Amino acid sequence: MARLLPALALALASSVPFLPRTADAGAPVESAVSSPVSLPLQQLDGSPMAAAALQGKVVLFVNVASMCGLTPQYKGLEALYDEKKSDGLVIVGVPCNQFGGQEPGAPAEIASFCQMNYGVSFPLLAKQDVNGAKRSPLYASLVGSAAGGGGDISWNFEKFLVGRDGKVVARFAPTTKPDDPKLRAAIDAALAAK
Repeated sequence: MARLLPALALALASSVPFLPRTADAGAPVESAVSSPVSLPLQQLDGSPMAAAALQGKVVLFVNVASMCGLTPQYKGLEALYDEKKSDGLVIVGVPCNQFGGQEPGAPAEIASFCQMNYGVSFPLLAKQDVNGAKRSPLYASLVGSAAGGGGDISWNFEKFLVGRDGKVVARFAPTTKPDDPKLRAAIDAALAAK
């Protein structure tokens, strides 16, 4: 029986999926998580986003919804994009229907809503899950980064800032407005880094 226990323990250990070690509870150690900007991304209209659209840029990924109390942030996001795009900032909206069913529309409806109500000109990706078993590769990369912290997205309009090197540098709560001084300072620092 004593000889069977180590063999049984080895068999059980090999059947358990590997979980990355963490530096502290909820904060993953940098691992082989792909850079969010190197992943193939699909735009809202179904076409692939050109890799060159994000390479070497500072990117702010925001999970968005059309029927949320935070939806007016679109106005501030568009203003921020207009102000900083010539400096190398790209804002990418990621529609998600996981929070209260607040993004139920088809792609054409989402695009029309964003354009007509907020004049959105920054890129929008195809609707995707940001939490759970069907979390998209993009959000697995964002959340799984050291700055992402490993925790689930809490609500619509959570923000992830990615530097020119493709690494996630900061994560901001949904209630962080586009004109928030800490968000603006982080964007300016990322834009200044070469």
